[in-house]
Amino acid sequence: MTIELFFATNNKGKVKEAEYILNKYGVVLKPIAINKIEIQSNSLREIAVYAVKSIYKIIGKPVVVEDSGLFIDALNGFPGPYSSYVYKTIGLKGILKLLDGVIDRKAKFIAVVALAFNDNVYVFEGSIEGYISLEIRGDKGFGFDPIFIPVGSNKTFGEMDIEEKSMYSHRGKAFKELATWVLNNKDKLFNTE
Repeated sequence: MTIELFFATNNKGKVKEAEYILNKYGVVLKPIAINKIEIQSNSLREIAVYAVKSIYKIIGKPVVVEDSGLFIDALNGFPGPYSSYVYKTIGLKGILKLLDGVIDRKAKFIAVVALAFNDNVYVFEGSIEGYISLEIRGDKGFGFDPIFIPVGSNKTFGEMDIEEKSMYSHRGKAFKELATWVLNNKDKLFNTE
């Protein structure tokens, strides 16, 4: 029994990680390249909900949006919901420069997955505590992965293959919540084969 959901993203790394989790549950993602309307907000949840509602109005089928951010304690939660922009502008080296000489390197990744279906929106969240490394390590993953070390590991996400990263990942946790919800509600919500 297969359940299909559209996934509105242009980020191949997000698709790969989400598929790795969801395929275990019989949920298949169909990535669609659509420009999400992203509002400016300090809340990942508000950003994801607004985006998924606007996309659902266009395609009229069950669709998922994921938004995530890196929240660094010593920078008062920066870059948070602005992580993508900060990555594109100052990158990994810029974050490390901001933390130069800072002893408290605690941080967390938070992911919010929003599902729109029948004019309803369901939200699933995942987070992982960790800290920012002193240097860029690893070439796997994407975004801030090469500078984030999750609690319980001595590797950055950039040094982990997808299987290992999924054991810790904020995104993995959020998509597992989505998968569980979908499986528990599939009969009333989705056409299954």
